[in-house]
Amino acid sequence: MGGMTVHRPELHFAPESGIVEAPAGALLDGNTWHLFFQYRADPKSPSRWGHTFSEEAPFDWLECDDPLAPEGDETGLRAGSVTAAGGDVHLYFTSVKPDSTSVEVARYDLFDDVCEISDDPKALDTRVTRIGTAASDQDGYRRFRSPVVVADWVDPEARGEGHDGWLMLTVAGDAKSPQLMIFRSTDATTWTLSGPLEFDGNPGEELQPGQVVVSPRIIRLRDEVDEKIYDVLMVTIERNGAEHAGYVVGRLNGTTFNVTMPFQRLDYGHDFTRPRITNYTPGSEDESTRYDEGVLFGLLNGIGRLDDPTTHKSWAEGQWANVISLPRVITLQGGTIFQTPPRGLPEAINNASRASSWTGLLEVPESSSVTLSLLDSAGDVAATICHRGSTLELTRHGAEGSDEDTATAPLAEGDSDSLTVIVDGSTVEVFADGGQVAMASRVYFDGGFSSVTASSGGDAEILRDWYINHN
Repeated sequence: MGGMTVHRPELHFAPESGIVEAPAGALLDGNTWHLFFQYRADPKSPSRWGHTFSEEAPFDWLECDDPLAPEGDETGLRAGSVTAAGGDVHLYFTSVKPDSTSVEVARYDLFDDVCEISDDPKALDTRVTRIGTAASDQDGYRRFRSPVVVADWVDPEARGEGHDGWLMLTVAGDAKSPQLMIFRSTDATTWTLSGPLEFDGNPGEELQPGQVVVSPRIIRLRDEVDEKIYDVLMVTIERNGAEHAGYVVGRLNGTTFNVTMPFQRLDYGHDFTRPRITNYTPGSEDESTRYDEGVLFGLLNGIGRLDDPTTHKSWAEGQWANVISLPRVITLQGGTIFQTPPRGLPEAINNASRASSWTGLLEVPESSSVTLSLLDSAGDVAATICHRGSTLELTRHGAEGSDEDTATAPLAEGDSDSLTVIVDGSTVEVFADGGQVAMASRVYFDGGFSSVTASSGGDAEILRDWYINHN
């Protein structure tokens, strides 16, 4: 068991011990949140899947027995997705072997039973059964991986007719030049290759041929402006040894993604990557409003896949590394995703013993600013967040800083300026201007976080603020 340290978050999911490498999938079953994740028990162990759940609100995570671990000649299992298909819950995961990868399917029986944990940390959940291969080498395409499964449309041009069958989006090919591929199925277990995903329209520089695109996700959202239902393709881009996540808005018909809005960043912080969408078991969502919003989780780990977890202070002090973000409620407004903290978070912070938050309504004219300073236990500034009206900056100071310790996000002109900051252990998540911009970064506060101080410059004003701090 990893030791408790000041870096361990209280409301975010972090492992008791080991290294979280990616969220694998999230599923809301009634009022119970289930989060599956790819992790290693230690740096030399193979990757496998873990499972944690939280009842009522997604802030109090309890671990379950692992659902999946490598078998036979598998050298590891990587992330995928979790889908409720009819009366079954299916886990779609990447099986890694010495010279190949494939997409496999497992069924999780008795999903609504009480989740138990064994004394043996390597014990597997006996309710999970592998049922077959979804995608392996075929038609000249190799190394299928990173699956996401969603319901397919009866008619993609008449979305009011609802869903029929299933759609799977995967990555295939060499790691340096991957392709996005589409499969379809009538039963969510046997899959037929439709072909490579192609864009009609400019998806943006980040999705041009030759770019390293990984970890695709797809969600459907109704745009609040024109009230049409769009497909939102989320991807993680690997560039210059680091990762950043973003999305393209359009409509998928067959294998063609008709672009209506090119690539936009999903998060502008230092550490957010590999977003995962929450799916629902039947009856767990209101069908009449199912496209109005979605919920996503992401990984906070540094630079992404190439990150070295053993360099993290949490590993040195507690033998654990990386955190899953708070869930974010996402909506689509004029082709842009807005992200806001989840419902129930203020109550959760009020009832917490260490997590803190600051929310302010601001007036920030050009050439003015509002700055929040996040202080460590000695009262020294560990991080600053600066709202300049047209930009938002998050700067890490001290040991966590580097030549690029300031992350910057653009802010569009709007009627209102606002800022919400959540500090939980070593995690800092920032939401600005009603969710127009989100930023997530890890900050290792020396001795732990102590307080927030706010100041204004120029003609900026803090009109109202709400501050919850238990430190």
